[in-house]
Amino acid sequence: MSKNIPITVAYGDGIGPEIMEATLNIITSAGANLDIETIEVGEQVYLRGNMAGIDPSAWDSLKRTRIFLKAPITTPQGGGYKSLNVATRKTLGLYANVRPCISYHPFVSTKHPVMDLVIVRENEEDLYAGIEHRQTQDVFQCLKLITRPGSEKIIRYAFEYALSNNRKKVTCFVKDNIMKLTDGLFHQIFRDIAVDYPEIENEVWIVDIGAAKMANTPENFDVIVMENLYGDILSDVAAQITGSVGLAGSANIGANYSMFEAIHGSAPRRAGQNLANPSGLLLGAVMMLNHIGQIDVATNVHNAWLKTLEDGIHTYDIFKENISKQKVGTKEFAKAVIERVGEKPKTLKEVKYKAIEKREARVSAGKYKIQRKDLVGVDVFLDWKNGSAEDLGEILKKSSTNHLNLSFMSNRGVKVWPSGNPETFCTDHWRCRFVQTKTDEALNNSHVIELLESINNSGFDFIKTEHLYNFDGEPGYSKAH
Repeated sequence: MSKNIPITVAYGDGIGPEIMEATLNIITSAGANLDIETIEVGEQVYLRGNMAGIDPSAWDSLKRTRIFLKAPITTPQGGGYKSLNVATRKTLGLYANVRPCISYHPFVSTKHPVMDLVIVRENEEDLYAGIEHRQTQDVFQCLKLITRPGSEKIIRYAFEYALSNNRKKVTCFVKDNIMKLTDGLFHQIFRDIAVDYPEIENEVWIVDIGAAKMANTPENFDVIVMENLYGDILSDVAAQITGSVGLAGSANIGANYSMFEAIHGSAPRRAGQNLANPSGLLLGAVMMLNHIGQIDVATNVHNAWLKTLEDGIHTYDIFKENISKQKVGTKEFAKAVIERVGEKPKTLKEVKYKAIEKREARVSAGKYKIQRKDLVGVDVFLDWKNGSAEDLGEILKKSSTNHLNLSFMSNRGVKVWPSGNPETFCTDHWRCRFVQTKTDEALNNSHVIELLESINNSGFDFIKTEHLYNFDGEPGYSKAH
């Protein structure tokens, strides 16, 4: 008999307790060997005044078991409450979010009967770094952070996943025609890493047309790797067009920890009514069983679930009069799956999980060199609403110093001085670019401080600065439109 594996379980909010009970009943009835530790997370923890939604003692369990099976939770609106999902992913280093999206035609209604793709979403950075500021009366800011190490980890994970799971192609979605530095970095790293996997086809799409193609012809994709925000949105789209977002589970994978869940929310309006479909969480648990090496149990549970779908035993969310045979509740659906453990589907593709050999990921021989970094200017952001762009430019250029000279100003990224278009709409938030005037003398922070003192003495309210650097002579900053 296999040794029991300790896992941490959270029953969550809304429909969470019902679908977690159903999921645990199914996998333990199928022979899963687990030592379950239960923690409380979510709404009630938030309402006790814990803005993180998780008590410190719960982290002890997670750090001890390293495996987290979590039902959906409710985050109260307003009040500064933080997303528990985001906090857990970042705290435990769960950098890869893996979401298989598969159609179950003809037993679940869908316009895409042969869809079978996996979205690999970066989980820790991008706009989800959550660094936001209100800078003026009119303007709020959210910082998009894309890092080389974070991009390398998730992109290499996507290729390794494809290799281990007999997938043939990895596609990258980016928006580097607009965000040339951040998304440009992600694109370039994708191209660099793809060279290490010649047996895996690779391609890159701009995210808007890529999303349109995925929604229209998902059968043309296999594994799609994306930054955090794109991946969050499009994995829900992909799950929904399979027939129901309620059928999708996900894995959050890190070097030392992992979390498994459904991708849908807590649906409080359906709570306590024995209506909810436990399939998303159940398939998340199947991914967990594979992850901890209980391959046979994962296989039997997944095939039993497929057989239940084939037999037309459906919860209300996927029930169709011309397809389904019996509408059942959460408990009855779980009972039907348990009864079919050991059976295999006849029409749907049978699942045959195999243990994946643990091996070192392929790594390029070459390394990125350290580039020379030269300060060449500074963007100073002002809160100002006392006239036109022309007025501001004429006043502000007098604040230039011997080392830094006003080059241009933009508003919401559009150049408005000099020679701006008077019809351009402007807010109270101005980017004022000062550039190096003496190229024979290295620019440093003391010169920036001198400039800021001059701007301050002129009565301006500067709210933010961004240094402008060249890396090996190449600009590390964007230009104005």
